[in-house]
Amino acid sequence: MSKHGRILVAMSGGIDSSLAAVLLHEEGYEVIGMTMKTWDYASSGGTKKETGCCSLDSINDARNIAVSLGFPHYILDIRNEFGDAVIDHFTGEYLDGRTPNPCVMCNTHIKWDALLRRADRLDCEHIATGHYAHIRQDTTEGPSNGRYVISKGVDTLKDQSYVLWGVSQESLARTILPLGNLRKTEIREMATERGFMELVSKSESYEICFVPDNDYRGFLKRRVPTLEAEVAGGNFVMESTGKVVGKHEGYPFYTIGQRKGLGIALGHPVFVTEIRKETNEVILGLDKDLYRNGMLVSKLNLQKYPTIDAPLQTVTKVRYKDAGTPATIMQTAPDKIEVHFDEGVSAIAPGQSAVFYEGNDVIGGGWIMKSFNQE
Repeated sequence: MSKHGRILVAMSGGIDSSLAAVLLHEEGYEVIGMTMKTWDYASSGGTKKETGCCSLDSINDARNIAVSLGFPHYILDIRNEFGDAVIDHFTGEYLDGRTPNPCVMCNTHIKWDALLRRADRLDCEHIATGHYAHIRQDTTEGPSNGRYVISKGVDTLKDQSYVLWGVSQESLARTILPLGNLRKTEIREMATERGFMELVSKSESYEICFVPDNDYRGFLKRRVPTLEAEVAGGNFVMESTGKVVGKHEGYPFYTIGQRKGLGIALGHPVFVTEIRKETNEVILGLDKDLYRNGMLVSKLNLQKYPTIDAPLQTVTKVRYKDAGTPATIMQTAPDKIEVHFDEGVSAIAPGQSAVFYEGNDVIGGGWIMKSFNQE
């Protein structure tokens, strides 16, 4: 009989999820490892060798850890679920002129739900992942009492709280994140001490798992064969003057803030400041034209508070590597929050995640619908 009960651990084959499983095993949990096959890269038409969490090498690495420690390991094929929820959303967002955030979609709609369903079948009370973040149940008096809250991990360089804003209260209640109090350097030391040198030497991938060659344009063209012909030849338009300054390859192939790869020379740097699907226009401006001091966020998931009943001071992040900007948020409808930044924020991209923080705690988040400037 295990000391702490049975737990299902998501194992990608990388060092973080592997050490999460190792540490829980050493702590006395009855660990069951599970590696999710989310994508078959060969079917995408890419040219690079399959790498990352879906490759055969990664699956074997996860299984080897399980075998060495004597706990079971399963492979879960969720390619159909992943394709419907994540890849269709990824493609659709670009076709709508937005910039998608597939890792959040995967965490929210695929990994947690899929893991919890299998955990129930395997009589596991909890699930675990190798994310660098904390989960705690709030015990303070007030509206947050009893709610489960994501907080930043100790390692500020690896903190992954941003990508977890969409996880529901029900899922958080059953989730354990063993790496929240650890730094990456400590994880590497622990793996070395335990003889898992193959994990220490393994390179980490930061690419989208289903676009391992990092060419999202090529992926979209393969995914929608008629796309290039349908959208090519639209206008580049200067934001300040409305003047047409060139032709582009199609609005889905550009993102807010982009400077390189525009294929246009104006004698000075210009950036994509807006994408207009309806007219197939890509709007260009100077660096100063990228800044906005407000945005509208929808499709919310609030963690720390059930609702935002009054204007609330936060630090709001608009992308994963964003340090965050002080802002006041106001919930204007059940599924809408208006954000007013204390200062302008550059390159706010519709389709990305906005995540609201109070100290180290994630208040919640949503999808950026549009940005604007207010007086």
